[in-house]
Amino acid sequence: MTKVYYLKTCSTCSRILKELDLPSNVVLQDIKSDPITPQQLEEMRALSESYEALFSKRATLYKTMDLKNKSLTEKDYKHYILEHYTFLSRPVFIINKAIYIGNSKKNVEAVKHVLNEV
Repeated sequence: MTKVYYLKTCSTCSRILKELDLPSNVVLQDIKSDPITPQQLEEMRALSESYEALFSKRATLYKTMDLKNKSLTEKDYKHYILEHYTFLSRPVFIINKAIYIGNSKKNVEAVKHVLNEV
């Protein structure tokens, strides 16, 4: 199964999804209108091996809450991701039990490569 956690209002997410031309069987979840559940976050953490890897330090709230000057634990990262959707680094692709987090060019190319093999 292929699943994508994204933000519909994010122009970067929209651009990437359009660029990838995803097959019709891909499950898309807009994390603003359909927030991630603790179980979904656990699945992502199991694949990425940490909550910090899923956490966006580029989120506006990260700066306004002055989190960069705090020593955050894995428990803190989990809490913030579940508390507000902007803390999830996006998009997150789960393809065949592998996870691809974020919008870096390298990551998007890896997703393209894997999708072409499926």
